[in-house]
This record gives sequence, C-alpha cells and structure tokens, in this order.
Amino acid sequence: MRKLQNSELERKSVDDFINAEKTPITIVLDDVRSGHNIGSVFRTADAFLLEKICLCGITATPPNKEIYKTALGATETVAWEHFPSVTDAILKLKQQSIKVFAVEQVESAVMLQDFQINGDEKYALVFGNEVFGVAQQAIALCDGSIEIPQLGTKHSLNISVSAGIVVWDLFQKLHY
Repeated sequence: MRKLQNSELERKSVDDFINAEKTPITIVLDDVRSGHNIGSVFRTADAFLLEKICLCGITATPPNKEIYKTALGATETVAWEHFPSVTDAILKLKQQSIKVFAVEQVESAVMLQDFQINGDEKYALVFGNEVFGVAQQAIALCDGSIEIPQLGTKHSLNISVSAGIVVWDLFQKLHY
C-alpha cells in the first residue's frame, strides 16, 4: 500500500467546482463563534460539493484569518451568504422550497440513522452556537430536527464534527 500524491487524487479545479452540479444540501450556521469551526465546515462543504453555506448573525465571514486557517482554500469554492439572523436565512430557504432541518436535541427529533430523504428535494441543515445550540426561534421555523445519537457522558459534539457526521450520512443516502 502506498499513500497517493495530491496530483493522483484527480480533484476538481476551482472553476470545475463552481460549475459542477452540487449536492442539494445547504449548511446554515447559527451564531457560530469560532472561525476555526466555520473554516472546518467550509472544508466539509467543499469535500461533498454542497450547494452553499449561510452564515448567520455573529458567524464570521471570509476574509477571516481563523476561517482561512482551517478552510484551506474552500472559501474560494463554496458559495456563501451572510444573513443578519438565522430566521432570515431559514425564511429565504423555505421560499425556495428547501426543506430545513435543525441538527439539535429537541422533542420529536428524528435520529440521524432513521432520517429519510427524498432525492428530489433540497435540504438545509441548521447547526447552532457552540454553547447554546440552535436558537429556539430557528427550531420553530424548521421542518423538523435531526439528532445525532450519542452514548457518552457529554450531551453535544463540536459543531464542525456534527456537520461532518450529518453531511456524510445525508450524502450517502443521496448517492448510494
């Protein structure tokens, strides 16, 4: 077994990425404080060819040194838009007939492994603040909520880890 060189990975150019058909998932970040977390989400969005990232409220936007440190260029490929509030983003997405789901622990949340998707729909996933999670007013506007099963003593995962887990699961359900 030999590790592949970057030149062997056949990755898209920036122009190829921008013009490629996207995975019908948008990520919404609700008041995420850490630029490193934001940058990590950009890299996840790039890896899975996602439609867009909505950066809401106090969530930092490019150009930003902390975002760049972890995004490693993904801010050049992934489309993004800033909204004054998460509710503004959700309302706009719903006007575009996008199904919006909070990734949060709420009453009647669907466990990730049980979440069913329709390949004809577009989806938006709302991820919340590192301390407070997704705001209640955002949850109230969502079409539902997805919960990541956890068995340990902690009640949450890092936002960038959560995004990676949920995006990977939905990506598999859409493509495999």
